[in-house]
Amino acid sequence: MAQQKFSPEQLRRIEEIHEFQRTVDVVKHLVAELEANRAAATHTVQHLCERIAKETSQMRQRALTANIGTIGDVAGAMSVMAGRGGGINMKLRGLTEGVSSLYIQLDQALKQAMTPEPKKPA
Repeated sequence: MAQQKFSPEQLRRIEEIHEFQRTVDVVKHLVAELEANRAAATHTVQHLCERIAKETSQMRQRALTANIGTIGDVAGAMSVMAGRGGGINMKLRGLTEGVSSLYIQLDQALKQAMTPEPKKPA
């Protein structure tokens, strides 16, 4: 099978999506850590929520400038959810669903970025 060649724009977009995927991996790890420490001291839970809020807020800013689907909207909602008060169960459910949504959207964006560009007539 022949190796598909990507345009420079496609390569830039693919690398950008991979950066977002790495950030989502970090957020997923933080959410798993939060779930494992749900019965921990309030300070520990609050610190993890602050880290999740910071990561997702930064992802939102990058996603808004990158114009990749609704990644910015989901990351913004996750940032607000992690930063506000409320029950830990509600936060965990929302954050877990947010991480899943981000993975699905990034996978779709990667497929679109890897789709060959149509040939332009000469």
